[in-house]
Amino acid sequence: MTKNTSNPLLQPWDTPFGLPPFDTISDDDFEPAFDAALEEAKTRIAQIASNPEPATFENTVDALELADEPLSRVLSAFYTLAGSDTNDTRAALQRAFSPRLAAYSSDITMNEALFERIDTLWKNCETLDLTDEQQRVLMLTHRGFVRSGAELVGAARDRLRDVKEQLAVLGTDFTQNLLEDERAWFMELNEDDLQGLPDFVVSAARAAGEEKGLSNPAITLSRSLIVPFLQFSPRRDLRERAWRAWTSRGANGGETDNREIAARTLALRAERAELLGYNDFAHYKLETEMAETPDMVEELLMKVWTPARASAAADAVRLQAMLHEDGESGQLEPWDWR
Repeated sequence: MTKNTSNPLLQPWDTPFGLPPFDTISDDDFEPAFDAALEEAKTRIAQIASNPEPATFENTVDALELADEPLSRVLSAFYTLAGSDTNDTRAALQRAFSPRLAAYSSDITMNEALFERIDTLWKNCETLDLTDEQQRVLMLTHRGFVRSGAELVGAARDRLRDVKEQLAVLGTDFTQNLLEDERAWFMELNEDDLQGLPDFVVSAARAAGEEKGLSNPAITLSRSLIVPFLQFSPRRDLRERAWRAWTSRGANGGETDNREIAARTLALRAERAELLGYNDFAHYKLETEMAETPDMVEELLMKVWTPARASAAADAVRLQAMLHEDGESGQLEPWDWR
């Protein structure tokens, strides 16, 4: 554990289940704790890579698994708060941490001495008397290094490092833009607009209005509020407004528009796959999944898609009739069924 006399993120946690002591952690603690834990992790990785002893499972794979434990503790506390109760400070820290973490990951997987030790173990795994669990961990570790560019050389190696860092930044920007759109939008309601809603939705709408500083209830883009509102509200006009706001997150123009980020992400993913020798990103991504190939995924989806679409079409006919019975004209729209 990193030695620090004041930062609670770097101290042992005498808490139930070893959970972070959130009541003693402030936003000011995260950056210095991250810096200290990252440097300690880098030192541990360097020690593993430069170990003069022959590679063993214990001094290489086991050691690697434990090398960034202090960093993982810091990040688990940080991302728990950043994901559930973000603010401007935490958002800025996410943007600062993401490229540094991507660089740290590349420093590990592209460390030639470290990969040589892992590769040696992998090539001799049948003679190492490993347990089934150890063999599985060794396989996953070796595969993870290879899929992260450990076997690349020269310009391809450098380019993959750059691509991974760009993807980390873009991923953080995409998420934060989405959250900003969710925070910014709300629809104020009056008491009549609450008719027909279950009590839990009414209570949530009142709480959301108070949080926004309003004298009336409100619907926000919080999933736990807007999804039941779309499901239960009898007001078709309000459902349409809410649905359009929900489905246009990240595509409203301005600084939080994610369309260009999405296009750049797709291009970089394709380049990453090509650098690693895959046909495309889908083949790269699915290699480690149960389906393994895009063709297998498509086959599975088509088996589900045909009956599911037929069932949805039958439901649409019934709902269209119910809509007209309620005096509504026009066609069934996406905001009419959830």
